[in-house]
Amino acid sequence: MAAPMLRWGCRGRRWALACVDGGSCHRRGAPTGSTSNRIRGQSSVAQQPLHTAQKPRKGEHKWAAVVGLEIHAQISSNSKLFSGSQVRFSAPPNSLVSFFDASLPGTLPVLNRRCVEAAVMTGLALNCHINKKSLFDRKHYFYADLPAGYQITQHRLPIAVNGSLTYGISAGKECGQVIPKMVRVKQIQLEQDSGKSLHDDLRSQTLIDLNRAEGQLRVDANISVHHPGEPLGVRTEVKNLNSIRFLAKAIDYEIQRQISELENGGEILNETRSFHEKLGCTVSMRDKEAKQDYRFMPEPNLPPLLLYDATSLPTGADPQQVINIDQIRETLPELPSVTRERLVQQYGMLPEHSFTLLNEVGLLEFFQNVMKETRAEPKKVTSWVLNIFLGYLKQENLAVSESPVTPSALAELLDLLDSRTISSSAAKQVFEELWKREGKTPGQIVSEKQLELMQDRGALEQFCYSVMKDHPQVVMDVKKGNPRAINKLIGLVRKATLNRADPAVIKEILEKQLSS
Repeated sequence: MAAPMLRWGCRGRRWALACVDGGSCHRRGAPTGSTSNRIRGQSSVAQQPLHTAQKPRKGEHKWAAVVGLEIHAQISSNSKLFSGSQVRFSAPPNSLVSFFDASLPGTLPVLNRRCVEAAVMTGLALNCHINKKSLFDRKHYFYADLPAGYQITQHRLPIAVNGSLTYGISAGKECGQVIPKMVRVKQIQLEQDSGKSLHDDLRSQTLIDLNRAEGQLRVDANISVHHPGEPLGVRTEVKNLNSIRFLAKAIDYEIQRQISELENGGEILNETRSFHEKLGCTVSMRDKEAKQDYRFMPEPNLPPLLLYDATSLPTGADPQQVINIDQIRETLPELPSVTRERLVQQYGMLPEHSFTLLNEVGLLEFFQNVMKETRAEPKKVTSWVLNIFLGYLKQENLAVSESPVTPSALAELLDLLDSRTISSSAAKQVFEELWKREGKTPGQIVSEKQLELMQDRGALEQFCYSVMKDHPQVVMDVKKGNPRAINKLIGLVRKATLNRADPAVIKEILEKQLSS
């Protein structure tokens, strides 16, 4: 328990995210008392029009969907949020439990500095306002995996508020155009994690593991539909979604379910639902007609959390005893939106290409390493990385880190292509050989397979002359103005030279001989 997690609440025209917690992922289909109200009181404010869910029939009103997300994210830390117990995945049940985790009388929480720094960093990354003073509260409910009978959270004044996250969606005929979107983040808060309930149906028992709930990410989606211009509809909450794919499916299904229910004269109940992964639908868990009273109260054992910046830092303050917001800001890596903009400006690539480079783990680093070692133009490098290299990876379902072709090898290959040592088709042949993991360099492959372009212009002129002599009808078609005939001659010459001739040079020579 008391494990470090963050949760955030977002709101926006398309999505409304939720909170970053110090730790609660209620994975059970919990009874009425166990549902956190982190987004209750948030999501109704956070809901904004999402999109028109379906095209209306003639004479009908269109529907708009509103989605609010409450996101529980595990903080990467060695110990729990309020105790020194370790956080270790798959540890034996109840092997990482302190007296505080077990809620023994007289034990007190001790706030984990690392978790606070992580919450501040998350807030800065999401463009939030960091509150220099935040408060901890007790949220009461009774369930076996919470032996204290309350959960430490941030209800009145969380650590960060009013942020935003920009992202892009693919559009256009081939999804090649990226349209920028923005979602508003309502708040980020630290929250104690509960334990984990293991239900044994055969023995009619429930076992409790107080190590921590091991889910690294859980999302609760609040969904409603309404006619534009009318009041927001009644919302339902789909609990404990554990993947982006299931989140999308649950939202899509729930939107259509609510529309169908309303169009057939039914009504939407304010209820909690779960997503059935195998059936691909949401299932009712419990209603919310009787509002849970969590009896929030200030946490008496934790003082206000005070943060500082460069202007408010006390003179002579011990760096180990205070947290400096500006210092954490300086440690932030370059954020994805900034990286994408830099790539577009620095290399002149299309925005959609910058998104692809960042969306594939390790692909941006691979691209940048190639750029450091090649003379080829950025446009050429981008094309090879995104089309040839990425295509091979996807074909064999490999990660970038598993690629048999290194950035250095691709850079050398592109230099050979850039210097016109080899043709484009020969370069693809060399890449295929590199992919076979035989340990050869591009230069060695070119030499062994004799893939160099012909540099002897006189010999190339003789090849062109012979092809024209052997194909008089094609020559006649060229002279009659057939634009495709010249390409046929070029292909015949390339075949005669075993694809070792530059098509541009062949065309130049053919045009000169045809005009003479």
